Amino acid sequence: MNFLTIGHRGVMGVEPENTLRSFTAAQEAGLDVIELDLHLSKDGALVVMHDTDVDRTTDGTGPIADKTLAELRALDAGRGEPVPVFEEVLDAVRTPLQAEIKDVRAARALAEVMNERGLAGRVEVSSFHDEAIIEIARLVPGVRTALIDSLSPSRTRSSGGTPGDIVERAVAAGASTVCLNIRRLTLEIVEHAREAELAVIGWVVNTQDHLRLVRALGLDGATTDYPEIKRTGRFTA
Repeated sequence: MNFLTIGHRGVMGVEPENTLRSFTAAQEAGLDVIELDLHLSKDGALVVMHDTDVDRTTDGTGPIADKTLAELRALDAGRGEPVPVFEEVLDAVRTPLQAEIKDVRAARALAEVMNERGLAGRVEVSSFHDEAIIEIARLVPGVRTALIDSLSPSRTRSSGGTPGDIVERAVAAGASTVCLNIRRLTLEIVEHAREAELAVIGWVVNTQDHLRLVRALGLDGATTDYPEIKRTGRFTA
């Protein structure tokens, strides 16, 4: 397969993350896939934002779940950009999307939009939450899913497993891809994933050293904050 370059929250290294401005820039840069994050607003809108609260990325404060879409629209998400909803991103860009479910409650709302618009072929759904992957697969026939893991020791200890358990979890959830932290990814985990016929994506790949590691591990793609990776990372995995 061709090596995939995935724009992290658009191209968050150069534009405000998770905004239409960032997604459009990612498309113009020729990135193969655009990654974004989904939460639910207080009134059930599929809001595109990474954190559980608005403090870091807007001029507002407080949890997303406590705000209506109208209240979120009034915020500045960077350079005057509004907080978008998922449907707006679908209309703004043609590039395939990787939609990460941050709030498990968003799975059902996302499934409704995907089924209404026939998006199973265009949108891959990812999450750190196994239950979100299982739920979206149940609700959207034919959807492609990816399980994400940081491979951090603290996360591994809290779940009572080992870094290699991500492969078993992905298989159990029916995922076809694992998205893993490039700083902790090992050849052993990659080989284990290959044995399970899983694609492997590394994140976040922002330097030439990271890109060399991606090549050495033979990964299928890289999630990046910068569009330059598209130019320097062209090769077949």
